Amino acid sequence: MYTSLDLIRKDLLNGSISCKQLVEDYLDNIYKYQYLNAITEVYAEEAVARARSIDARLNQNKAGKLAGMVITIKDVFCYKDHVLQCSGEILGDFESQFNATVIDRLIAEDAIIIGRTNCDEFAMGSSNENSAFGPVKNGLDSDRVPGGSSGGAAVSVQMNMCLVALGSDTGGSVRQPAAFCGILGLKPTYSRISRHGLVAYASSFDCVGIFSKEIDSLSTVLEAIAGTDDFDSTVSKREVPAYTIKSANGVKYKLAYIKETLESEGISSDVKTNFKTQIEILKKEGHIVEEVDFPFLEYVLPTYYILTWAEASSNLSRYDGVRYGYRSKMTTDVHSLYKKSRTEGFGEEVKRRIMLGTFVLSANYYDAYYTKAQKVRSLIRKETKRILNKYDFILTPTTPSTAFKIGNTSDPLEMYLADLYTVQASVAGLPAISLPCGYCSKNMPIGLQVMANDFKEANLLEFSSYFLNLDK
Repeated sequence: MYTSLDLIRKDLLNGSISCKQLVEDYLDNIYKYQYLNAITEVYAEEAVARARSIDARLNQNKAGKLAGMVITIKDVFCYKDHVLQCSGEILGDFESQFNATVIDRLIAEDAIIIGRTNCDEFAMGSSNENSAFGPVKNGLDSDRVPGGSSGGAAVSVQMNMCLVALGSDTGGSVRQPAAFCGILGLKPTYSRISRHGLVAYASSFDCVGIFSKEIDSLSTVLEAIAGTDDFDSTVSKREVPAYTIKSANGVKYKLAYIKETLESEGISSDVKTNFKTQIEILKKEGHIVEEVDFPFLEYVLPTYYILTWAEASSNLSRYDGVRYGYRSKMTTDVHSLYKKSRTEGFGEEVKRRIMLGTFVLSANYYDAYYTKAQKVRSLIRKETKRILNKYDFILTPTTPSTAFKIGNTSDPLEMYLADLYTVQASVAGLPAISLPCGYCSKNMPIGLQVMANDFKEANLLEFSSYFLNLDK
């Protein structure tokens, strides 16, 4: 199967393959790997029909720049006249009435959407086990998780069910599964991509993220979907630069890594050893790689969860069983309608986060938790940017461990620690990418996270391309 849009376009133009044939090949893989439970709905007929129309436009030299790109979308994006469930039960068989901005932009450039992917319910989780459709399995070892919450999207790229997948990243939900599945996962700067039509989990953290196996295709998609949007008042009005990769050969980078990340009790010996190896490789290539202190690391995770839980409790209040979606049949009055519909319709992890979020926003605890967490968030962003004003990038392991076995983590606190390294970029609103960089002793992938300053995606992608092509 193809890993690059450039190779696909070359073969489309020389006639050795058609979009229709390409879609049929991807459909074969989707059905072959059904047991991984990555895709919850396949748009087979419409994908084939769309492929035929794009083939016609290619013949007329009128096709968009994503023609030939087959994409899956996480089950949190609005796609007009298609079911949207957020991998839960509360929405029932709700059909979206409009397209998310990113969906409109993909379609405008002739991408082919082949299906929607399984995820943790409402994007809340780090293993893709919290889904009404059941857990997603890692394609490299079906006894292990793919990471979450965008696990289905990651596996769809990992196992060649598509070329690129769209996910959402609130605290690591693209980067962490990318690391567990051995592929690329980008979270851009907060506000770089419109969130219009992305179902909200935590509005001041949520980002549209991208999975791919190589940088060029990822860059092309980012360029196509980023930019201002009249439907999203929080999106940046900065011009979208060309993300086409420039050669980084001869460029010497100044890189930082945070001392405290390697001192964490949660980091596995395999991940720690691998990270140190990557540092030595970069040093031998002539780059400056220096250890820095980040005194707020222990506060990043609690700050992230306090704020995201609070925002989730507010955002998910709209699912009440009255206007749309699931409605309990065991009701006697309005109060019981709300209570029973939400109790029956939401999964355990979502209910846990709603209740904790409601608690931290309550009158007696608002200042003690929510207000204080907002102040700490400002400090974390300020300190992270201080480091990035001195260095080109910050390097960390993407995750403290590699993919663990399905059902292996029953303690929610242990699960939350899977986000230990990814949440810093989310709290600070900065871009970060996970790059595959080897395997652990159990032959599962390890990821390297690279974090950049605001709107430095072009530099981040340039370095990523350079790193991936190093002789390691």
